[in-house]
Amino acid sequence: MGHVQITPSILNADFAALGAEVARIGSADWVHVDVMDNHFVPNLTFGPTMVEALARSTDIPLDAHLMIADADRHAPAYVEAGCASVTFHVEATAAPVRLAREIRAAGARASMALRPATPIDPYEALLPELDMLLLMTVEPGFGGQRFLDLVLPKIRRARELVAKHGVETWIQVDGGVSLETIGRCAEAGADVFVAGSAVYSADDPDRMVAELRAAAEAARGDRA
Repeated sequence: MGHVQITPSILNADFAALGAEVARIGSADWVHVDVMDNHFVPNLTFGPTMVEALARSTDIPLDAHLMIADADRHAPAYVEAGCASVTFHVEATAAPVRLAREIRAAGARASMALRPATPIDPYEALLPELDMLLLMTVEPGFGGQRFLDLVLPKIRRARELVAKHGVETWIQVDGGVSLETIGRCAEAGADVFVAGSAVYSADDPDRMVAELRAAAEAARGDRA
């Protein structure tokens, strides 16, 4: 497994002051940007222009999670906007291998997301094409939802498949990740953790990033 990475989601941040909000999480590995189109999910957030402005305002790399329909057509715009990692949903993609290759060719890490009910096994052959696999631990669309434990066996299965193929694919979890749940995810095999409410509802978001990192490392038995 790769080292533990913490990716705060700005979905729960103050949208009117995103530059300042991102400055409050200086020790984060990535900034997770939830792109929603009010079509694939029932909510509307950022588009490429907003993401481009955010990319200019921070040195922390952006991790875009595209909860949008027709990802094949729209995903490349987020690489152009300055995202270092772009995640498309397999449920919203006609040609996932082609899209992953297109994202990589444009210079970003290619990632594929699965909703909680979407099984991992049918996509085993795609793992070498992906830099990251995102397993949603809530239904995508809204922040602040409760973590779904039913995804834990899927995280374990994904970790087995990554090991079987000998690939470096990171396993990311997103949804309800907090000090209470991050240990279970890390134990199951996740190494990249998206946390929204847990970070931005904390008095000191950056200290929460450090606490989440420590909790995940402890659950994995990482030696400093």
